[in-house]
Amino acid sequence: MYKLLSEFKNYLFSTATVAGVMSISLFSSAISGAEFEQGRVIEDMPDILSFKERIEPINEMVVDRLDNLLPTLMEEADLDMWLVINREYGEDRLFYTLVPQPTFAARRTTLVVFSKGEDGSVERFSVSRYPIGEIYPTVWDGGTKEQQWQRLAEVIAERDPKRIGINISKDWALADGLSVGLYEQLKASLPEKYESRLVSAQDLVVRWLETRSQKELNVYPQVVTIARRVIAEAFSNKVITPGVTTTNDIAWYLRERFEELQLRPWFQPYVNIQRQGDDTTRDDVFIGIDNRTVLPGDILHTDVGICYLNQCTDTQEMAYVLKLGEDVIPQGLIDAMAVGNQWQDILTANFVTGLTGNEILQNTTDQSEKAGIISSTYTHPLGFVGHASGPTIGMWDNQGPTPIQGDWPLYPNTAYAIEGNIKTQLPEWDDQWIQIKLEQSAVFNGNTVLYLAGRQTQWHVVR
Repeated sequence: MYKLLSEFKNYLFSTATVAGVMSISLFSSAISGAEFEQGRVIEDMPDILSFKERIEPINEMVVDRLDNLLPTLMEEADLDMWLVINREYGEDRLFYTLVPQPTFAARRTTLVVFSKGEDGSVERFSVSRYPIGEIYPTVWDGGTKEQQWQRLAEVIAERDPKRIGINISKDWALADGLSVGLYEQLKASLPEKYESRLVSAQDLVVRWLETRSQKELNVYPQVVTIARRVIAEAFSNKVITPGVTTTNDIAWYLRERFEELQLRPWFQPYVNIQRQGDDTTRDDVFIGIDNRTVLPGDILHTDVGICYLNQCTDTQEMAYVLKLGEDVIPQGLIDAMAVGNQWQDILTANFVTGLTGNEILQNTTDQSEKAGIISSTYTHPLGFVGHASGPTIGMWDNQGPTPIQGDWPLYPNTAYAIEGNIKTQLPEWDDQWIQIKLEQSAVFNGNTVLYLAGRQTQWHVVR
């Protein structure tokens, strides 16, 4: 079913339509519904590129973003020039989204410049001792540190930008990558005329980080598929022996399986249990008890996030361990999963271009309450990192408005972890309160939300 991704290179990296993205997503969803969600072990894991093989597609995506996305975003942010300034081992986190692979660090002081031309194109280069691959030629012949900063000042004067963006922000962590020392050095190197033109580039940075290109959307479904495949393995009898296996054992399987696939999680996966007889109430914020031994009748939950080809995922799924003599999942759990899916549908139906994260949250909360659903929403953007920049739609510990991040509007071609939970009473457990915790990676294309590799609608089953 799956072939090596590089064999599809011409297809994956051709100019595709939105409909093409939808077809890939729906194809992945069909696979998920047929195979993931029955709790069966899936042997046909998609082939994963070696580190060497990943370089070409990653670099194609980087160049495509720089050529086709950055000019539009600089125009949108009203910036004539953008400076990304780094020191070796103290790099701006944003630096790694701009440079080709393999780039392990900045070299000494690395000054990257993006300058918008009158025709809207963006010139890019480095004012550094070394070029950065073939993407950033250098315009400095070398010399002392003082001469390097003097050359940057000359470059700026030659182009005479009116607004110069730098990465400083009190509100957005990923837009605040310029260190105090480098900021002071920059100001000291510029004539007062240009120092007064320095402005925060935070709007540009957020838009750069949150926007997914067509080439990225073409590969994103495979990244999410891999994460879901590994969860399906972990929530199966391949890994779990009731009465023997602990939640830590399952978590370590997830960690080691990703290492085996040369895919490091961006946080450590974990697993927890809800069990009949646990002391839970409607008002509890309960996540389960760590390092329990899995027993028949348990509800399992995991949270997993990986990054591959520069695209990060975030996934939470649920499993049930059949009791001796049980052949089917209790109806109460089937109904509870359906309520969780209903909450997801309410949330994603409120994704409308221009609405803020806070507005989407309030609409979702109001409509869920009207439907009789006890829910909590804490959805966040995805992209180059797991907790990415963009509109925050609720926090697990704050179901009210989130200042700044929650006020950011929704844009097309942005990815999200559709994350939250519902609470309900389980008849088979004497109406004990349980929590269905769901999270799936998805993209908003401007019209609708598409799950990148399907979503969980049925329980994983451990026999």
